[in-house]
Amino acid sequence: MNFIKIENIDLPELEIYHSFRENAFRSDGSFVADSPKVVNLLLNENIEVKSILATQSYYDKYTLFLEEKNIPLCYVATKEEMQRIVGHKLHHNVMMHGIRPMQIPLNALSEHIIMLDEISNSDNIGAIARSAAALGIHSYLLPEQGPHPYARRALRVSMGHIGKLEFHLYHDIKETIHTLKTMGYRIFAAEVTANSTPLTQVSIPEKWVLLMGHEQLGIANDILELCDEVVTIEMEKGIKSFNVAVAASIMMYQFKHQKNK
Repeated sequence: MNFIKIENIDLPELEIYHSFRENAFRSDGSFVADSPKVVNLLLNENIEVKSILATQSYYDKYTLFLEEKNIPLCYVATKEEMQRIVGHKLHHNVMMHGIRPMQIPLNALSEHIIMLDEISNSDNIGAIARSAAALGIHSYLLPEQGPHPYARRALRVSMGHIGKLEFHLYHDIKETIHTLKTMGYRIFAAEVTANSTPLTQVSIPEKWVLLMGHEQLGIANDILELCDEVVTIEMEKGIKSFNVAVAASIMMYQFKHQKNK
């Protein structure tokens, strides 16, 4: 590994660790991840790494692990120097500059897809990614106008597990749903309606898409009409809904374990 001890925190090569904010990306697809758990998990995936900025204690703890990785530059700094570089207080001792992987073509996604419609919160993007990875659902379909799954906060909440998923960013939800149908997917919308199918009664086909709606607005009626079936989680009276990430986790689990009922 190429270790570089920081003597000047104003090096141009370190500027990315200072300038990057929640949803910032450069034209080359650069992103910044932080914390040992997130960085180490991403290092196990097929992601191009540009550099790591960390304390000596991080490098000492993970020496054997890091020696197996292709890391071009390893900047060494104290915790205080790292905080001066990024411009705020840190609760961890490592950051990584990487290049986010290319999105997968729609027709190359797997038979089971979790799809989002206008999710606006990066925390939910990350939480759903973490659950999908844990449950073995490998394809993530998101709107291109929303938070990116490799946004800093989404990465952190996913604990880096977004790196285990194939993702595709769609432009038009109606066109995308139509295309998925022609590819043989059955589209299930997660929503509470008068004719929703209770989750425990859904018959799960081989190829399916589970569509989750906006945190507050849910899924619009014109989108629901395009879906093959509307599904809801049975709840106690007086409880309208779950948080979208919680609902997605419950439904993904049921879809994986109730297939071909």
